[in-house]
Amino acid sequence: MNKNTIHLAPVGGYPAAYRQFGSSSLWIGILLMIIGAIGIFFPQLLALEAVVLIAILFLAGGGFWLINSIAYHRGWTAWIKPLLLLISGAAMLWYPMSGVAAIGLLLSIYLLLDAFGSFVLAHELHPLKGWGFMAFNGAVSLLLAFLFLIGWPATSAWLVGVYLGVSLLFDGLALTFIGWTFRKLSSE
Repeated sequence: MNKNTIHLAPVGGYPAAYRQFGSSSLWIGILLMIIGAIGIFFPQLLALEAVVLIAILFLAGGGFWLINSIAYHRGWTAWIKPLLLLISGAAMLWYPMSGVAAIGLLLSIYLLLDAFGSFVLAHELHPLKGWGFMAFNGAVSLLLAFLFLIGWPATSAWLVGVYLGVSLLFDGLALTFIGWTFRKLSSE
């Protein structure tokens, strides 16, 4: 055995790498595949939903920070963060396509990190069943990140939804396969 290989001792009859998955992994994977498919067929809808959700989170976060700043009467610097959150959230709602472009750039960074995480998890799972799906998931995320960066910002309007949908679809596929494997191991 290679010195870089992680030895995965069985725990409770299952390989140790499967401890991070449970019986709900199968159903969560199926739900992720459904959401991903919706995003692929209606990309602008998913992109605008993402902008609205992030804008609402910014507005809520800014409101909470503002309440904190008012309650504790701190100096003028305490007002910077809540005002930036409130202005950013309002701008994303007022100019949603600019918000989609910004999310697109952040999405490409996320996809790069998702690819790295999938490759690490695939390495941890290797040679167990499911590691190949996780590695493939990482390769798809890496490809999506590079394709997005090539066309940004002109293609942001529909690529954000498509890429979110494809990423969720493959995340769901990988999780479904691993959940199915976990379920088969549980019944043995």
